[in-house]
Amino acid sequence: MLLITSYTMPRHEPDSKLIKMRSRTVRNPLVLGCLAAVLASCVVAPPEPGIGEPVKFSALDGWIQDRHAEAWTGLLRSCSRLEYEPEWQGVCTAARGLTRPTDAQARSFFENWFTPHPVFGRDRGQEGLITGYYEPLLFGSRSRSGRFRHPLYGKPPDLLTIELSEVYPELKGKRLRGKLQGSRIVPYYSRSQLDLRPDLLAGNELLWVDDLVALFFLHIQGSGRVVLDDGTILGVGYADQNGHPYRSIGRELIEMGEMSREDVTMFSIRAWLRENPDLAESLLHRNPSFVFFQLRDAPGEGPIGSLNVPLVPERSIAVDRSVIPLGAPVWIETRLPDEQQTRYHRLTHAQDTGGAIRGQVRVDLFCGQGERAELMAGRMKQPLRLFVLLPKYPTPK
Repeated sequence: MLLITSYTMPRHEPDSKLIKMRSRTVRNPLVLGCLAAVLASCVVAPPEPGIGEPVKFSALDGWIQDRHAEAWTGLLRSCSRLEYEPEWQGVCTAARGLTRPTDAQARSFFENWFTPHPVFGRDRGQEGLITGYYEPLLFGSRSRSGRFRHPLYGKPPDLLTIELSEVYPELKGKRLRGKLQGSRIVPYYSRSQLDLRPDLLAGNELLWVDDLVALFFLHIQGSGRVVLDDGTILGVGYADQNGHPYRSIGRELIEMGEMSREDVTMFSIRAWLRENPDLAESLLHRNPSFVFFQLRDAPGEGPIGSLNVPLVPERSIAVDRSVIPLGAPVWIETRLPDEQQTRYHRLTHAQDTGGAIRGQVRVDLFCGQGERAELMAGRMKQPLRLFVLLPKYPTPK
């Protein structure tokens, strides 16, 4: 950068010629214009929100130490959906030719076929937020009974989904949902309407479960497993949503003065709902978003994300698809929500979306199944830095 300072004359008789020369130089429009151009070239404009300019892999803290072979399954699953995209054809062909790579081989592959790009938020900084989700376990039945009385619904036939990108390409990934009312399309029913009017979805019940609070958190997680009364385990996954915006009941509890921001976790919210059963339903209704489900063919394989591939525990993330393309490898830098704040830097894949996942530096980590996954997902609310890996195009030599 050009550094310009004032010049102080020596402590002796001033040189009149020098003074005149300096005066003429400063007032010369041509020189001033050149000086302004030099100064402008030295000013670095802040990065625009979104995906930034490419950087070297050395900019990814901990890249060499990651176990890249663990991310290989995620890459192959992304390729099953993206292999016909022009920029992905070479990547996926080469990936399928590499059987069970070592960490070093997988790392070399990613370095050869992808270029990392930092992701910047609206404040033009790199720090954002990571949360977690997992597959909860519920108990249910195929028929209603005194114990199993809370319905888990499939997608209703009167729910309309309108792809806005077909008319406005710049709105790719944006959808409207509603229903027909005469010749007009109007918003679909909200959570409170559907809960208070079970006749609106009569006949669309997939299963019945025994716990309203657990069912609500299943809506938030988007997928789970249900142990039936005969011992059968069924996987259920996201089928669609009613089109209403997601509203956090944790935020509602903060605004009600029931919790501080620091105390809000999945576990504290769950405890409050169980301790206040008379207020629970009205609080849940403050979130108008409502999720419809479908049965999964292979419950043991993991939930199906928005990319329509099974998610890999701790290697798949949900993103805002208007910022990060689905299928892209994404390097995350964060810390675990444990007492040691253990560093957690690893390669993941953008294979899912979520109603609450909005913004540039914002992801939701799929943590898997079981106790570790539940603890991790329930407490994850950590600072985050992101780098998205985009395929090199044309094909690297």
